[in-house]
Amino acid sequence: MSYRVAMDIGGTFTDVVCYDERTGAVVASKAPTTPGDLAEGVFAALGRVVDDPAAISFFVHGTTQGLNALLERKGARVLLLTSQGARDVYQIARGNRDRMFDLRYRKPAPLVPRSEVMEVAGRLDYRGRELVPLDEEAVRAAARRARAEGFDAVAVCLLFSYADPAHELRAGEILREELGGDDILVVLSHEVAREWREYERTSSAVLEAYTGPVVRRYLARIEQRFAERGLGVPVHVMQSSGGLVNASYAMRRPLQTLLSGPVGGTMGGVAATRLLGRDNAICVDMGGTSFDVSLVVGGRPDVSAEARIEGYPVLMPIVNLHTIGAGGGSIAYSEAGALRVGPESAGAVPGPACYGRGGTRPTVTDANVVLGRVDPAWFAGGLMTLDVEAAGEAVAMLADELDLDPLRLAEGVCDVANAKMAQAIRTLTVEHGVEPREFALVAFGGAGAMHAVFIARELGISEVVIPRFPGAFSAWGMLEADVRRDLTRPYFRPQDALDGADLAATLRTLESAALDALAGQGVPAERRRVEHALDMRYEGQDYTLTIPLRDAAEPAEPGFLQVVAARYAEAHTSRYGHATPEAPVEFVMLRSTGFGSFPRSAARAPQATEPAAADVRDVIFDGAVHRTPVLRRAGLDGEIAGPAIVVEETATTVIPPGCLATVDANGFLVIKVNP
Repeated sequence: MSYRVAMDIGGTFTDVVCYDERTGAVVASKAPTTPGDLAEGVFAALGRVVDDPAAISFFVHGTTQGLNALLERKGARVLLLTSQGARDVYQIARGNRDRMFDLRYRKPAPLVPRSEVMEVAGRLDYRGRELVPLDEEAVRAAARRARAEGFDAVAVCLLFSYADPAHELRAGEILREELGGDDILVVLSHEVAREWREYERTSSAVLEAYTGPVVRRYLARIEQRFAERGLGVPVHVMQSSGGLVNASYAMRRPLQTLLSGPVGGTMGGVAATRLLGRDNAICVDMGGTSFDVSLVVGGRPDVSAEARIEGYPVLMPIVNLHTIGAGGGSIAYSEAGALRVGPESAGAVPGPACYGRGGTRPTVTDANVVLGRVDPAWFAGGLMTLDVEAAGEAVAMLADELDLDPLRLAEGVCDVANAKMAQAIRTLTVEHGVEPREFALVAFGGAGAMHAVFIARELGISEVVIPRFPGAFSAWGMLEADVRRDLTRPYFRPQDALDGADLAATLRTLESAALDALAGQGVPAERRRVEHALDMRYEGQDYTLTIPLRDAAEPAEPGFLQVVAARYAEAHTSRYGHATPEAPVEFVMLRSTGFGSFPRSAARAPQATEPAAADVRDVIFDGAVHRTPVLRRAGLDGEIAGPAIVVEETATTVIPPGCLATVDANGFLVIKVNP
């Protein structure tokens, strides 16, 4: 076995990357995604890079099954068990409004209606001490209802279970005993998120119960299909945190895979910054359906301890992603006499009009075809031949409706899409006090390299990086990621009550558990490491900041309180613009993260196997026709002055006039953007 393989299943294409451990060669390919049975697209793509699955030594993939179930509201039917008197916590949610001046704002409808929430007597206090024993008969009654009424999952969220999970654990035992087997998923909130805040923990448990059955069925089916074809190693899955776990763990904690697919690109961005010698990057992934933005800051992914997905809070480490409906398949249309683009997508079927699968409405890809920015005869490395005439007819139809010249309309479609994508980047940067001009733009996805320079111009970014295999970059990023396990423990202590030795001992316990978890994932001892952090706040504050520690032993050292308080003041100033160094601090949560590394794929630039120049064609830029060379990526070397079109198996890169591109030692295409 010598092949390390990663796969990313997108809305339009399934991308695959294969690294040969013997030769160091990296190849990438893709196949159309098959919505009816995703496994068909998976094996079609895999067959283009590996003859025999038995030769695969490591396999990882990203899945959006759980996210799609949430977005489409096609998840499981969930019965929610809460402590007596807390039935309405999930329905009431939070009273604050995130969008104060949006008159159309509506809170997302709860995934579990109030009629499907049951109370269970039994109570712990905030320290985890039992006040009232658990009503076991009420739990059994809930199990009988779940079976009788055809629920797919039961979520259990009892008060103060983060302090002591005894009641939840017993409830889980009873439910599994009564329900039997794995037909009905049982989710315990402290296993999903052992953290404070009742509503957020309930929401996280409900999300896992709602998406879990879909994810578990998908992963079980994929494992079975691969086993039938001879795969002899575990299937690994990308987590929302940017780390990997094997499929068996992902089936136990399916919520961790919610953003599995898009996060692969962020981890590719982390690897790219390491190879490029950069610290900061804006990662943009433009596929057929969506446009995802994430950040790499200081060479690390921008990860939060909590997030909101479709308006629902979720407590888990998650890469900060901002997604909008803007991709190559985004449909252009007229609304009130104005041009609009997206968020509706033509998807994989029928796809853009130029795909020749029955699509008739113009898309961003069709506009690029009309502008000459795509090589129709060598699209996706020659896997598809585009129908230029169909693209022209679709664009012309909308141009007639808006009384515009078709070429002007096509450029307008791209301009509108670029403006939407630039605004999505501002949402994650400018609106959080981050200056995008201080970052490089790493662009990937099937359509990202086509639009990257135009987006960079909108934001004043001077450097664009197009990695090798941009259309399959998310899959490549999965090969570069570490196995990751996150552990948390509540640790409420004011600074006057802090016992450094006790804190260090608790962290060592978490460290041991994290190392054991990595061992269970098959990570060798020499490749395991653990990082620790504290959630802190000033006394009287509600929300916290996460402060990293040097190691588990640091809290036991003399002067630790002063050192960590100074770190907190620095982080507070960076985040909010001010700090109060004399104010007392308090500790809220301990976070320990185990990392297990695998050998990295060799950073080797592709060797020229053919002449770079393949064609010269007319391309429209700023309303003018430019004679533009079409170059094969595999044959590129040195500097390339724009205008130029660079084609390869997974993407097309557009270099407008006035820009200068260079192929670096890693095979990355680095473009200097003119204003």
